[in-house]
Amino acid sequence: MEETIDAASSNTEILSIPDPGTLASVLTEGVKNTIGDYRVKVTYEPEYVPAVPPAMPDIPPEQLAGMIKATVKVEVLDGNIAYLKIQHIIGEEMAQKVGPLLLEYIWDKVLPTSAMILDFRSAVSGELSGIPYIVSYYTDSEPLIHIDSVYDRPSDITTELWSMPTLLGKRYGTSKPLMILTSKNTLGVAEDVAYCLKNLKRATIVGENTAGGTVKIDKIKVGDTDFYVSVPVAKSINPITGKSWEIDGVAPHVEVPAEDALETAVAIIQLRAELPELIQAAVALVADNYAFPS
Repeated sequence: MEETIDAASSNTEILSIPDPGTLASVLTEGVKNTIGDYRVKVTYEPEYVPAVPPAMPDIPPEQLAGMIKATVKVEVLDGNIAYLKIQHIIGEEMAQKVGPLLLEYIWDKVLPTSAMILDFRSAVSGELSGIPYIVSYYTDSEPLIHIDSVYDRPSDITTELWSMPTLLGKRYGTSKPLMILTSKNTLGVAEDVAYCLKNLKRATIVGENTAGGTVKIDKIKVGDTDFYVSVPVAKSINPITGKSWEIDGVAPHVEVPAEDALETAVAIIQLRAELPELIQAAVALVADNYAFPS
């Protein structure tokens, strides 16, 4: 990026652009074409106020659970298939406060099903601390699994995320089919969850290649101006692949348009349920017609 800035400093043409919004767009396009990272953006925001992480709302857990339920669609489809559409992945603090209610209203309804579909096609936000919670419900309690490592550049600290030995409620387990639906809009923490479960070989990803976002972005003010540069300041490094899902996104096992992902996932689950019977029929066919004592 330093080389890019040095090279751009000799380009005085942009100084003639009178509109600051247009200038920000030109700068963003130049940075994107030079370093190949669309996450780095230049914006002009004269009214920008730095975001402060909201404190845990001091409202009854029942009301908090209602707010979360509004972002989660729960349904049991034909064939005893659980369907969970999640738009925001809650963090550890929220999970501890409303966990028992979510178990009653959501998890206990889908636990008895024979397969599950997690719909992340509209999931664009979430908390990093929520990753171990979700992944752990689809893994065994022992041995513990190193899920992810997140390097934070400002603090120069790497945080390891591990599966959890104990959880609220029962685990869904490791044997029942798990499908994750993705789209080109699936972003951030949801991408991390999908990538972890994919490389643990616990889930089948169906849909589109995800957005390739990041787990954390900082917005840096440029001098004494109203221009800001958004820069990724943390990196997810998967312990299995040694790589990150950022920039490139999470590639699906089965690539289909996002609008067809649910239908495709259901068809895959149904086929897998029929496979044992089909194999047994094939074995019987061979034994009856092509096997001889000699």
